[in-house]
Amino acid sequence: MARIRHIALTTKNPSQTAEFYKQAFGLKELRRSRNGAVFLTDGYIHLAVLNHKDERSPDMGAHGPNFSGIHHFGFAVDDLGEACARLEEARAERLTAKSPAEAGADAEVGAGHANFEMKWAGPDGVVIDISHTGWEGAH
Repeated sequence: MARIRHIALTTKNPSQTAEFYKQAFGLKELRRSRNGAVFLTDGYIHLAVLNHKDERSPDMGAHGPNFSGIHHFGFAVDDLGEACARLEEARAERLTAKSPAEAGADAEVGAGHANFEMKWAGPDGVVIDISHTGWEGAH
């Protein structure tokens, strides 16, 4: 069974937005990326607060560039191959690499945690991540 374990927001000011969620809901900061993204958790869900996407972003999403709000969400899956097959059957569009080996630099490493995720477009172009390695701070 797939489990929602990741939500990503896009915003003009990731640092300020992350501070809001930390203050208002007590989320714990996991780390910050060089590009300004801030990663938070409540211990169950991994929340990525990202910079706006632009036309060059492979996962820009249905809202277009410079959108603020929920950008995509992610499911932790037990079997990446099975999840891909089900997404293909459901006519989802693959947006990124087909395997961790093809991803190369796309597999992000932070605080000792290696993450691999694949991006797909579901209905209305909504971006969906799937990961068999999960997201840091999300159990």
